[in-house]
Amino acid sequence: MSRTNAEPLDPTTQPRPRPRWLRALGDDAPPQRLEVGGREHRLVEIFKHDSWAATAMYADSDGHRKVVKLHRKASAFGVPLGWIGLMTARREARMLRALADLPGIPELSGPVSRDGVLQRNGVARAYLEGHPLGDREAVDDRFFPALQTLLRAMHGRRIVYVDLHKRENVLVDAKGEPCLFDFQISVAWPRWLPLRPIFPILSGSDEYHLQKHWSRCRPDQCGFGEGGLTTRRPWWIRAHRLIARPLREMRRRLLVRIGVRTGRGRVESEQFAEHALRATPPSDRQAA
Repeated sequence: MSRTNAEPLDPTTQPRPRPRWLRALGDDAPPQRLEVGGREHRLVEIFKHDSWAATAMYADSDGHRKVVKLHRKASAFGVPLGWIGLMTARREARMLRALADLPGIPELSGPVSRDGVLQRNGVARAYLEGHPLGDREAVDDRFFPALQTLLRAMHGRRIVYVDLHKRENVLVDAKGEPCLFDFQISVAWPRWLPLRPIFPILSGSDEYHLQKHWSRCRPDQCGFGEGGLTTRRPWWIRAHRLIARPLREMRRRLLVRIGVRTGRGRVESEQFAEHALRATPPSDRQAA
């Protein structure tokens, strides 16, 4: 596969694999075999293995594919972190269950076991045929209105996606429709907790990031281009950036310093970058 949006690697400095404390499963990799919904599945491809989860595609003997996410299990520097993985796995399964009837949401595929032992940190869902939303990809007229409808239906159920700033979290399925699949850090707002003032900020962030992708991919339909987004940026997004950007740069420098990344420390420079950032964009595939 080709690399996308990545700075050229320094030929004299190749990145190293992530150390165990930066991998959700430590020294382990996703197992070659798992039981999903009571049926044996074999590993087909590893999509991603970062600090929070290892995500891979599995298939049963009939070729039916599932995506299995194994949330954090490994400790770091002697500190147990498996409880974080159990918490994020429960959250993701709860979100998928609560949104199962909405278009663009993959269905859960049953419990994940290994050699008959339930993997409580594992969440399995249906595999969605498609590709991550490309940078400035010219999707069809239905795409962003459908994504907006999906987000607002989620907000109506007091659920916010939170992670929409990453365009690789938006899938363009085989029919050109939008799908959301990664609910690891999404938030379900409790019924007993008043919506204001926090919920409108969270849901407003979803709307802002939707507009960001919309303006980059379909400015003709959105009504304004990427340059017009600055004036629409909410105050809480600007405040968040004041904190998040220095932290992100600090993290990138650390990863470069320990040899996991190269250049400016972008994720694409890792030895095993996540699938969405390794994949060939649609425009390249059509031209090939």
